[in-house]
Amino acid sequence: MKVLSITSECAPLVKTGGLADVAGALPAALAGRGVQMQTLIPGYPAVMAALSDAAIIEDYDDLFGAPARLLAGQAAGLDLLVIDAPHLFRRDGNPYLGPDGRDWPDNPERFAALSWVGAKIGARGAGGWQPQVLHGHDWQAGLVTEYLHQTEGAKPHTVLTIHNVSFTGPVDPGRLHDLRLDPSRFHSEGYEFWGAISALKAGLMGADRLTTVSPRYAEELMTPEFGMGLDGVMRHRRDSLVGILNGIDQDVWAPATDPLIFGYDTPEGKEANKAALRDELGLPESDGPLCVIVSRMTHQKGLDMVLQALPTLLEGGGQLALLGSGDADLQDAFAKAALGPGVAVRIGYDEAFSHRMIAGGDAILVPSRFEPCGLTQLYGLRYGTIPLVALTGGLADTVINASPAALARGVATGVQFSPINTDTLRHALTRLCALYADRRTWRQMQMNAMNQPVGWDQSASAYADLYRQLVVAE
Repeated sequence: MKVLSITSECAPLVKTGGLADVAGALPAALAGRGVQMQTLIPGYPAVMAALSDAAIIEDYDDLFGAPARLLAGQAAGLDLLVIDAPHLFRRDGNPYLGPDGRDWPDNPERFAALSWVGAKIGARGAGGWQPQVLHGHDWQAGLVTEYLHQTEGAKPHTVLTIHNVSFTGPVDPGRLHDLRLDPSRFHSEGYEFWGAISALKAGLMGADRLTTVSPRYAEELMTPEFGMGLDGVMRHRRDSLVGILNGIDQDVWAPATDPLIFGYDTPEGKEANKAALRDELGLPESDGPLCVIVSRMTHQKGLDMVLQALPTLLEGGGQLALLGSGDADLQDAFAKAALGPGVAVRIGYDEAFSHRMIAGGDAILVPSRFEPCGLTQLYGLRYGTIPLVALTGGLADTVINASPAALARGVATGVQFSPINTDTLRHALTRLCALYADRRTWRQMQMNAMNQPVGWDQSASAYADLYRQLVVAE
């Protein structure tokens, strides 16, 4: 089967979050399952620099403001179709944000161009290659189905994956003409959402199948609490929605062979990494667990609750090391917390340092208020770094809580807390410290964690089956 993945980011070329990891890992994971996947991605500077053996396979006289080209080539082991449109994508830094930290004002046109080109490839092929399925990711690819309605040619099957429903791509309807949208479809059964154009709503209504990144998040999306105003749409499409857990690249995240750390394959091997991390961060020895956080610093991630619960961890002998960036108030608050003992904070993002953090930590904290899937808890499991997570989304699906029953059966892999508030987080941190003090139980949890499947095998099979169901049903 031939599948075109349509994405605004793709690891390791350009990454702001888990979407990039999924887009980067799926093609290789699907290759052994009868699926040939090519990836359509904007020609950001990093992508253009990495592209090799590129061939021009299409010219566009006017791609939302200026001429552009479609290139085919390879980079980072991926077969890529790259939109070479300097007026839209030749910008340094974040794919979505300008130097002032705000969205680029022409983001609607930039990612409409991604969807528009994806639809053209679906209908006409590209370089002699004709996809049977178009698989779009998040709002940036949400308009694919709208443009397919307007394009003559083949009508490929369509799949849209929701990585985070809170980003809907809203646009003032005054830009209908600029976005080349059919105004007759600006209604509740099309792409209208509370009086605005919504690229995500367009995809949710138009795609043949919808997926999201964990079974629990699929259920949560149909509730007002988590649906972000789209819960009615999700209930309407419930029969077309499936939750498929993300996996991680187990070649990149492999504690035994990771070149960025002191390699290990048993929990005892973490000690050298823990000592090195403490030295690097200037943290002294302590009796409690060294807890790490690698995260965007936002309200969603629950880091304000961590600040409020931090005294509980420190009083239990624990320590905290954080790597992240985001909300300025949170950054300032954590920087202030780092002036006291037992806390180290590094603002920014450093991929190599994140490996050292996760290898050196005893536990990894993921207290998100909502989390479609989450990847850092999977990295933690792989490295024997016990996850402490909120009971939501993929965090609930991937971590086995250290309940009395799970501990008695010897299957626990982490600590969950619910409801999601500061008081329950404090209690969870107290439990974590007590578990850490019981060295036999803690080692068993680490072994369980390291042996838990976190790769792409099961998830890739689920995606391949989904594509096959669509194609066979023709």
